[in-house]
Amino acid sequence: MEKLSQYNIAFKGLKEGNHIFDYQIGASFFEHIENSLVDTADVHVRITLEKRSSFMSLDIQLKGTVRLTCDRCLELYDQPVHHKAGLFIKFGETESEEGDDVIWLHPDDYQINVAQIIYEYISLSVPLKHVHPADKEGKSSCNPEMLKKIEEYSRPQEVKTDERWDQLKNLLNNN
Repeated sequence: MEKLSQYNIAFKGLKEGNHIFDYQIGASFFEHIENSLVDTADVHVRITLEKRSSFMSLDIQLKGTVRLTCDRCLELYDQPVHHKAGLFIKFGETESEEGDDVIWLHPDDYQINVAQIIYEYISLSVPLKHVHPADKEGKSSCNPEMLKKIEEYSRPQEVKTDERWDQLKNLLNNN
């Protein structure tokens, strides 16, 4: 995580109120994350940190594109992504179960690294099915050659059976 230290937010010296942090996420961000769903992206992330005396909150907004491999035609395409989320940061010696939108930090912590949070929200904004978006006319923008191949191989094929097996199956039906 030291290579992602530029995503550290040092909150100890900040005054109470709102503070804005902007990040431009590209391919170099994903190089430091193992087994990433995304390799290349152009995503703008704005994090608004609201600092209060007993807690902090993060308002996260991201918008941009990620490069994915189409599940249908296997070509790369740019998938638009956008997401808004809110997180609470609370301080305590021990964590308590309060939900998925609460992060617990030790009272002695002075900064938080938001790289993992950014990665998770980018991943959550990627649709489960990776398919080229349709064009303005509603047609698929997948590779036409690959679509023809898919159509060709998805037609039901006539299956020829060996006549000897058919004769054996007739023996089973006679009982």
